[in-house]
Amino acid sequence: MTAYNLEEQEKIDGLKSWWATHGNTVIIMVTTVIAAIVGTQAWNYYQKQQTQQAADLFAVLQQQVEKGSDPGKINDAAHLLTEGFPASGYASRAALIAAQANVNAGDSQTAKSKLQWVLDMSKEPELKDIARLRLAGILLDEKKYEEALSLLNAQHGKSFDGLYADLKGDILAASGKITEARIAYQQAIDKLSGGRSVYQNIVQMKLDALRENKQ
Repeated sequence: MTAYNLEEQEKIDGLKSWWATHGNTVIIMVTTVIAAIVGTQAWNYYQKQQTQQAADLFAVLQQQVEKGSDPGKINDAAHLLTEGFPASGYASRAALIAAQANVNAGDSQTAKSKLQWVLDMSKEPELKDIARLRLAGILLDEKKYEEALSLLNAQHGKSFDGLYADLKGDILAASGKITEARIAYQQAIDKLSGGRSVYQNIVQMKLDALRENKQ
């Protein structure tokens, strides 16, 4: 029995010695783990709050659009999102909506800045494809053909191939490059999905209108 007690005492002494050497390290490690858990929970809560606030602001913007508010109010709502919550998906969508409102109001410069923001900041390729398409359309109206074509030559999703080819045709036709425009329109017809859609018929009409032009 005495031997057993001595053995136990040796183990206790050994544990005391180990704790004296490593105790602080263990405490630091445990504290770090607890802090990480609490920090993660706090971050998740913060993210949830940020998402909700962004959603609320986006709802306000949509209300402004539905009311037919002037672009200034729509721009203000979009600005709050792009500045306060740039990483949220709501910000890029707000910028696209504001850009369209500005186009409708004849303010192409503000519209371009909103679309460029989407190209620079959005993490969603599809939204960038839409922004690029709309920006190229504005540049076409401004007769900045080379800039517009450069945008459309950028990599984009396959689902946008038909739309990009159609707009390329418009730009090429406007700049007098009729042969290239025909090729682009035909590509658009081939790429547009859904059988013989109304959109395909419209592109076909544009192609037919160029057939008599021998340039």
